[in-house]
Amino acid sequence: MEEREPDNLSEVLDDIEQTADAQPEAQPLTLGDLLDSVGRRSYGPLLLLIGLFAISPATALPLMTWATAVLTLVVAGQMAVGLPNIWLPKAARNIRIGRRTVHDSIEKGRPAARWIDHLLRKRLEFLSKPPFVNIVALCVIAAALITFPLGLVPLLPLIPGIAIVAFGLGMTARDGVWLLLGTLIVGGAFWLAVPRLF
Repeated sequence: MEEREPDNLSEVLDDIEQTADAQPEAQPLTLGDLLDSVGRRSYGPLLLLIGLFAISPATALPLMTWATAVLTLVVAGQMAVGLPNIWLPKAARNIRIGRRTVHDSIEKGRPAARWIDHLLRKRLEFLSKPPFVNIVALCVIAAALITFPLGLVPLLPLIPGIAIVAFGLGMTARDGVWLLLGTLIVGGAFWLAVPRLF
């Protein structure tokens, strides 16, 4: 039976919650468990989950922010070359996440998720397909790379994280408007980062 992929943000949250509830209490919940919950054959939901993790309190520490950027690079690099099955590094998969933190984040995020889902449409679908999807992948890579200098400044890494969420939403819902929005946000992140680099 082919695994079902989520079509919007609410379905991604449903899949994450289902995984968190299904795990035995004694067993630690890991980032790998959550990544597997949204499937590893579709880049959209995976990028969406990584983006949500990037803007969560879990990445308050700079090292965690950069680790998330590295994971984004790994996934986006495979997306750029069109690999059908996504490989994820063991170190990233083994990051432990508090079960209560996951549940609290889901409950707080549901109203925003429902609002965002109303804005999702199948628009400019060609942007989510080759060869344009390869350009989208390069934009995701740019968002991950710009996270490294922005990671030195509190709160600024949220900007590329939001861009990755937008890319994830666009790929999941086949909505090119969100892919364009993600590109604009990445441009804004570079505009903020350049003065700090030179």
